[in-house]
Amino acid sequence: MPPYHGKEDLMPSRRDRAERHRGSIYLGLAATLFATSGALVGGYVVSTGQRAVRPVAVGEAPSGDDAALAAAMETALGQTMTVKAGGQVRTMRWSELGVVVDPTELRHAVRKAGGSGDAVATLGASGALPVRLDRARALEALDHLKATIDRAAVDARLDLEARAIHDDRPGLAVDVYAALDRIEAAARTGTTEVELPVVELPARVTRAGLGIDDISSVLGTFTTRFPVGDKDRNFNLKLAASKLNGFVMKPGVEFSFNDVVGDRTEKEGYKIAHVITAGELVDGLAGGTCQISTTLFGASFFAGIDIIKTTNHSRPSTYVPMGLDATVVYPNTDLKMNNPYDFPVVVHYRVARGEAVVEILGRKRPWDEVAFERDILEEMPFETEERLDDELAWGSEVHDQMGFNGYTLLRFRKFYKGGKLDHTDKWKVTYKPVTEYLRRGTNESPDAKVPEVKEPHGPKPPKDGRGRVAQ
Repeated sequence: MPPYHGKEDLMPSRRDRAERHRGSIYLGLAATLFATSGALVGGYVVSTGQRAVRPVAVGEAPSGDDAALAAAMETALGQTMTVKAGGQVRTMRWSELGVVVDPTELRHAVRKAGGSGDAVATLGASGALPVRLDRARALEALDHLKATIDRAAVDARLDLEARAIHDDRPGLAVDVYAALDRIEAAARTGTTEVELPVVELPARVTRAGLGIDDISSVLGTFTTRFPVGDKDRNFNLKLAASKLNGFVMKPGVEFSFNDVVGDRTEKEGYKIAHVITAGELVDGLAGGTCQISTTLFGASFFAGIDIIKTTNHSRPSTYVPMGLDATVVYPNTDLKMNNPYDFPVVVHYRVARGEAVVEILGRKRPWDEVAFERDILEEMPFETEERLDDELAWGSEVHDQMGFNGYTLLRFRKFYKGGKLDHTDKWKVTYKPVTEYLRRGTNESPDAKVPEVKEPHGPKPPKDGRGRVAQ
C-alpha cells in the first residue's frame, strides 16, 4: 500500500507560500512604477509647452498673477474716460457703462501678457483686456445718456409775423444696441474715449416741403373791424381764419375758399351768429365767415392776385367799402382766385382785438401801385315794410332793419408801374336795395312795453359816386 500523501496535496508547503508572497510584492511594485512613469510622462508633455497650464476648477482661488491682473483691471475700469455722441461729450467711468472684469479670461490674459511689466497696456494694445459687458447695467447707463444727448428733429416753419422762414434741423438718437458692441470693443483696448453711434432723425417738414422760399415782402394787405362783444361771431371769425393762415398759393394753381376752409358746420365747431339771408340780417350757423372771405379778398385784390370768381353780398357790408366785399356760402357760393406770379405767396391771417387783418406775403410784387376805384352807375331806392306789434305801446317804433339804397357800380383795379398805368381789371357789381323793416306798436294799455330808443345801425351811403383806395 503506497504511503498516504493527501495532507501535502491539501496544504501548501511553507516554501510554496513564501514564493507566492514574493510574487505579489513584485507585481505591486511593477504597478506602482507604471503609474509613476505615466505621471512623469504627463508632466513632461505639459512642461514642453510655452507655459504650464492647469485648468482652474470652479471656486478655486486665482493664482497670484491672475489676482494681480484682476486688481489692475479694476483700477483701470474705475478711472474716468470720455463718451462722445452727436457732438456732445460726457465724462464717466468704464464701470459706470457696465464694463466688468471677466474672470474666465484672466488666465488666458496672463499667458498673453507673457510676464509684461504693464500687462494692462500690453493687452490693451492688442484689444485683449479681460473684460465683458454687463448688458443690464450698460442699457441702464445708455438710457440715461440718451435722455441728455438725443434731440428731436425741428420742422421748417414760416414765421409769418417776422416774415422769415426757419430751416428744418434733423434730430439724432443714440443707437443703443449698436453702442453695446462698440463700448465692449473699446473697453478691451483700454482707450480713454468712445464714440457712441447715433442715427439721424429727419424732420417731418423740410424747407423744401413748405412750398415757398421767400416771404419777406407784403404784396397786399387789408383790414376789417368787428365788435369785440359778439363772442360767438368772433369765435367763428377766428376758426375760419385759422384754416387760411399759412396757406401757400402756388403759381398757376386755383385757390378755392370753400375747399380750403371746408364746410362750416356745428361738428366743425362753428356757432350761431348774424348772417345775411335774402337781404335780411338774421341768426345763422357760422355767421361771420363772410367777413373772413371779404378781408382775404381785399388783401388779394391789392396783391394783384387774379380774381376768377367772386360774389358780392346782396346788401353792402358795414365793415368794408362798397365794392370790395366777397360773400361765401358752402358749397356753391365761392371765392376763387389764381396766383399769376412765377413765385408762391402765403396768406398771413390775424384776428384779434376787434380787427381781422390779412397780408399776402412773398417776393416783391412787380407793381409800384395797385388801386381800387369804383364808379356808381345807378342808385335804386329802398322800400319800407311795416310790421305791427301788439306788445309794444301804441305809436312806438322800432327799426328791426335799416333800409339802404341799391347800387349798380363798376369796380376797377388799376396796376401802375414806373408811374404809369400798366393795365386795368374791371367788374360790374350790383347791390339790391335793402328793405327797411319798421315795427309799430298797437297796444293801447298804459302798461304796454315802451321800446328803448337805439341809434340806427347799418351801412353808410357813399359820399359821392366815386371812391379810391391804393396800395
